[in-house]
Amino acid sequence: MSLFKQLLIAICLFLVVAFSGSFMVSLESSRAQYVNQLRSHAQDAATALALSLTPNIDDPAMVELLVSSIFDSGYYASIRVVDVATDKTLVERTGTPDAGSVPQWFVKLIGLEPAGGDAIVSRGWEQAARVEVVSHPMFALAKLWQSALGSLGWLLLCGAVSAVLGALLLRRQLKPLDYMVHQSHAIARREFLSLPELPRTPELRRVVQAMNQMVEKLKALFQEQAERSEKLRVESYQDNLTGLANRRYFEMQLNARVSNPEQASSGYLLLLRVRDLAGLNQRLGGQRTDQLLKAVGEQLLRECARYPETQNLVTRIRGGEFAVLAPGLVREEALQLAQNLETALASLHTTGATDVASVAAIGLAPFVHGDSPQAVLQLGDQALAQAESQGEPGWACLEHSASASVGDDHHAWHTLLDRALDNQQFELYFQPVVAAQDTQLVLHYKVLSRLLDDQGQTIPAGRFLPWLERFGWTARLDRLMLEQVLRQMGGHEEALALNLSSATLADPQALNKVFEILRAHSDLGSRLTLEIGEEQLPEQAVLEQLTRRLRELGFALSLQRFGGRFSMIGNLSRLGLAYLKIDGSYIRAIDQESDKRLFIEAIQRAAHSIDLPLIAERVETEGELAVIREMGLFGVQGQLVGGPRRWG
Repeated sequence: MSLFKQLLIAICLFLVVAFSGSFMVSLESSRAQYVNQLRSHAQDAATALALSLTPNIDDPAMVELLVSSIFDSGYYASIRVVDVATDKTLVERTGTPDAGSVPQWFVKLIGLEPAGGDAIVSRGWEQAARVEVVSHPMFALAKLWQSALGSLGWLLLCGAVSAVLGALLLRRQLKPLDYMVHQSHAIARREFLSLPELPRTPELRRVVQAMNQMVEKLKALFQEQAERSEKLRVESYQDNLTGLANRRYFEMQLNARVSNPEQASSGYLLLLRVRDLAGLNQRLGGQRTDQLLKAVGEQLLRECARYPETQNLVTRIRGGEFAVLAPGLVREEALQLAQNLETALASLHTTGATDVASVAAIGLAPFVHGDSPQAVLQLGDQALAQAESQGEPGWACLEHSASASVGDDHHAWHTLLDRALDNQQFELYFQPVVAAQDTQLVLHYKVLSRLLDDQGQTIPAGRFLPWLERFGWTARLDRLMLEQVLRQMGGHEEALALNLSSATLADPQALNKVFEILRAHSDLGSRLTLEIGEEQLPEQAVLEQLTRRLRELGFALSLQRFGGRFSMIGNLSRLGLAYLKIDGSYIRAIDQESDKRLFIEAIQRAAHSIDLPLIAERVETEGELAVIREMGLFGVQGQLVGGPRRWG
């Protein structure tokens, strides 16, 4: 039973006990008083009747008349006139007054007995008769009954008022306890909340202060771990001069784009090289050259911001060389990007040198799934060399035999995808996510999509998703996949995880339709987790609202491909995520590259402080799995433990 109910019941019991004690004391006092009043009443009646009978004792008719008049005028049980000499009853009247509304149980409870009195009737100097009067207690019982009803009514009124006021007072006083329960639940969801207003009650104030202190300590600990991990990430994967990603990060992402069938997609690699960097150093000095390189990096970021696919993929690989990985771009967009960059760089002028556009060369090379990273880089270097050797323009674009798929026909993709969405020509594939320490224990299945082409062949998501984004149809695919997954979940009890795209999150109407579908299947909430890619995360306020609405419907949210925006991990404590999936590019060859291991260990420490499970993506070797187990990660996903396949 809650403390609120216990205190409320205690107040009510106190009122009942107080009333009962007060009533019993009052009743006993009234009972003694009424006994005396009954005795006095009987004695007064006997004395008055005796005086009235003295001159008329020898007249039987007058005696009976006087007795009857006295008996009928009050509450008497009996009145007798007895001859003293013979002890014979001369006149007697008896009766029982009407009890009225007094119940018999109350009469028995009170136990008020009749009281009597007597007086002598004289004839001259002789005693002629004796008058005996017995008063009936009914009038006293009636008064006591009315008093009891009044006291009961007052108790009920006081009890009702006390219960209402007590409930309001207790609810207000105990509100900090409810908030502390909310704090505890929030900590279980990896959220840190503090009570801003301290209660006035000293005992509760101390408890709330202690709870707030604990929450702030946990928050500070988590923030410290997050800052330490972010610092390690910056040292490992960020260029110190420009703030862009470094070569190590570039190679990780390039490998992921061409080797992972789910993430891989066709696109272009853009390489930019500042010519004669050593000569610029001599002519301008190191400080001016560094400012030039920073300006080049800023222009790259500004121009690439028009293409969301290049987000977090602008890097400085060494010296005066920059690289942009642009998955999803077709040839026309890649050429336009190169032209825009050439124009933008022309606006940067150096002191004592020609403009940057004349000393910078740009090379473009296509890539598709299945290409080796070395081949893509080699083709990019060839394009860069051609751009340096030619005059105008300052950029060059090369092709290879596989590039035809990069420039797939726009109309053909539009027709194929539109028909596939209308006819639901997408198949569900499921990849197991297992416990790191016991790979036989399946945590959930990640749901992946495959497109069926006109020949009945399946096309991985990496190939058609860029086109869906270009046509603005990813929200349609999200709804279609969600409906298919919910229908499929009716035939088994396994837990699933499904991705939501940024297009759905950015469109309120599309998001509301998703919520309507989820609300209709809220009974499946415990078995379905929605995932959002790190590169697709909305603003923090939007993300918190999304998490709260999903939690109200019974569904959970998690992040996948996490690692590139580690600075946001400090905000994860307010989201209550189900788990966090580490980008596979940080897992690849982790048993051979110590910097990756240090980075994942830092993430593990930060996540462990808020009890957030970590799952490693794209685990492909036994060495990687051994390191993951040693670090204590929660789960793994990858070809080593199971690839995507149809259900059953």
